[in-house]
Amino acid sequence: MRDLLALTAQPEVISFAGGLPAPELFDVDGWRAAFAEALEEPGARRNLQYAPTEGNVTLRALVATRLTGRGLDTREDDLLITTGSQQALTLVATALLGPGSVVAVEEPTYLAALQCFQMVGARVVPVASDDDGIVPSSLAEVIEREKPTLLYLVPTFANPTGRTLTMARRLEVTALAAANDLWVVEDDPYGELRYRGESLPALGAAPTDRVISLGSLSKICAPGLRLGWLRAPALLMPTLVIAKQTADLHTSTIDQAAAAIYLESSDLDGHVVRLRAEYRTRRDAMIAALPDATPDGARWTDPDGGMFIWLRLPGAVDTAAILRSALREQVAFVPGAPFFVADPDPATLRLSFTTNTPDEIAEGLRRLSTVLPG
Repeated sequence: MRDLLALTAQPEVISFAGGLPAPELFDVDGWRAAFAEALEEPGARRNLQYAPTEGNVTLRALVATRLTGRGLDTREDDLLITTGSQQALTLVATALLGPGSVVAVEEPTYLAALQCFQMVGARVVPVASDDDGIVPSSLAEVIEREKPTLLYLVPTFANPTGRTLTMARRLEVTALAAANDLWVVEDDPYGELRYRGESLPALGAAPTDRVISLGSLSKICAPGLRLGWLRAPALLMPTLVIAKQTADLHTSTIDQAAAAIYLESSDLDGHVVRLRAEYRTRRDAMIAALPDATPDGARWTDPDGGMFIWLRLPGAVDTAAILRSALREQVAFVPGAPFFVADPDPATLRLSFTTNTPDEIAEGLRRLSTVLPG
């Protein structure tokens, strides 16, 4: 992935590879003003000093209010501010896992999560999924057979598939977790980017203390801020705080202060509405262009939100090999095989629609069509 993103940084390449927000939609003026205020006296020196590991109190209160407004009842003490939600996942892995621990994941799943679990020596086992997300009967079998410590899910607009776990299955998954003392990590970077349908309750809203929820400002504000959070039960929070202290003492104080100012003074809800409108147009452009760009028998997801479309080509093809040809045509995507724990499907690939305009999407898929088989 790292090597691929280096190639796609070339301006002539139309990239559907990285899950990147559109930079032209960043609220640069709002953030410039927030940082300027954070650097004004009398608070400037405090905002440049060491700070509590748990995070800026005002920022935690504002995030808690936002989560509560989305149906996930949250207090500031339920939250730990992290350096992006990727660090939040690393802290959870550090606190709960070790060599030989078993982690269950929906297959396919987020590549960086697999790398995180492997780094702590955990054994990752796949759980079957379909168009409605993880299959509860398959999860029950894995729990019985493997006795996992943790289940990792991106239940809303999943990376890489774009799928959303249905309401019925959310209830089944949280019930299984509660009955088997299974920790569930609910990774939710995309949940506010809904373009169609009604929002579903977070897994963390279920009546169980086994869910750890991860969130981030990366997709709705800007990823360069590296500001995320985890919401965890009180019994686990002290261990996570110690893990955070060991990692980096605390997340950037000035960035947290600016984020608190931004959330208090800016219309983030209005900004999210604009993001949804623009990304909906881009998703629709990709969905509309795929029938002419792909061979007969190709299948793809049509996500209600998020950033990704998951495509499967017909026949015995290897999208990693196709990628080499695609890059010669100055278009890029991510081959699907690395997102699998076991039995990878080499005929799959992930397309991100958020970074390019509708015209660029049409041209990129035209280029891609010239290298696809059939």
